[in-house]
Amino acid sequence: MARDLKYFMRNQEEEIITVPGPETIKDENGNVVNLEIRVLPQAEIRRINNAYRKRTMATDKKGNPLVANGEVIWKTEKDSERATRHIIVEALAYPNLKDEELMKYFKCVDVTEMPLKVFPRADEYAHVTRAVLTALGIIDGEVEDEAITDAKN
Repeated sequence: MARDLKYFMRNQEEEIITVPGPETIKDENGNVVNLEIRVLPQAEIRRINNAYRKRTMATDKKGNPLVANGEVIWKTEKDSERATRHIIVEALAYPNLKDEELMKYFKCVDVTEMPLKVFPRADEYAHVTRAVLTALGIIDGEVEDEAITDAKN
């Protein structure tokens, strides 16, 4: 009996989820401004994470390579915070943190600094980070918007 593979041939269109933004950011009518989160494919998330991973040869105090069992020992350093901020930048469709005007306003040239500039309060940054990582399926969390729950199911 041959199994049908059509269930795995899903739509490749970009999916955008709308979630409430931080309570501290409101529009002219006093309503919380919504965030639009682009659901990134796993390959893109992995690519971003790998960009912030550096692998170097481990050395002793004299600079000689460390060897164990005939193999060179490698040390891996990862800047997880910066990788997470880059994922946030790529995932946010609104606000677009790569927007030239917004970056110019905050005098910022590195997109990975934009989440810290646009959401400077700890509670705002935590809210946005949690919303983005939950929408991407990286973390499980309490979801305030039914759209995220629907998108995950």
